[in-house]
Amino acid sequence: MRLVHTIEEMREQSRAARAKAGHLALVPTMGALHQGHLSLVRAAGARASAVAVSIFVNPTQFAPGEDFAVYPRTLAADLKALEAEGVELVFAPSVDEMYASNNLTWVVVEGLSERLCGASRPGHFRGVSTVVLKLLHIITPDSAFFGQKDALQVAIIRRMVRDLNLATTIEVCPIVRDPDGLALSSRNRYLTPEDRQSALVLSRSLAQAEKLFKGGERRSDRLIQAAKQAFAREPRARLDYFEIVDLDTIEPVPTITQPVLIAVAAFLGRTRLIDNLILTP
Repeated sequence: MRLVHTIEEMREQSRAARAKAGHLALVPTMGALHQGHLSLVRAAGARASAVAVSIFVNPTQFAPGEDFAVYPRTLAADLKALEAEGVELVFAPSVDEMYASNNLTWVVVEGLSERLCGASRPGHFRGVSTVVLKLLHIITPDSAFFGQKDALQVAIIRRMVRDLNLATTIEVCPIVRDPDGLALSSRNRYLTPEDRQSALVLSRSLAQAEKLFKGGERRSDRLIQAAKQAFAREPRARLDYFEIVDLDTIEPVPTITQPVLIAVAAFLGRTRLIDNLILTP
């Protein structure tokens, strides 16, 4: 496994890997790797002959007052885990390497970036789409792997790739959960034991909505009302949003007649967590 810190070297190594292997896959991450990330690495390894992983805590997707300064950085442990998975290349650039001090160019996917988490975190997805485009441009992978947990991010990146005619195929892998149902997240390590237990309300609210849906309910407002009742019984959790939206446009769907995304975000203390599932009539 080769660790690369500069854009120039990463371009060289990526070209060499594609020439040798024929198909290069990328797994973009911010590090602090868990089994969810490693499931993406394994999926990429099953599809491609060579796998590259980026580790970059991207400052432009953090708003003032968010957790950029304290976001977990565990490079040594991450490298050990990636080497065990057979990853060929790891790109771990500095902030100065990725952004010029007078950076003026940004990527905004209008109409999507302001929805769900974008409404709660203004500017967040401008940072996400910009850094992902940078990574795709530097590494030029044949495919890139993302997790379904970040469903709006997936929709934004897919639209960006389509609109800008990029050659990379975007692959989406299922959410990985702890046995009790909590979706894996690097931010889970912020939770106190009490908040960790209360965080189960996210998956529980989704399950409540899904149960009603499987029972025949198709009105979104009734599914949302049932989910909010789950939060009403969990005072440690503060609901940010619970929405039912179209998979591609992320527009609210009043009556479910086609596959939809049910998405939830909530605060446990100062830690914000997200989760979702897809319902198919």
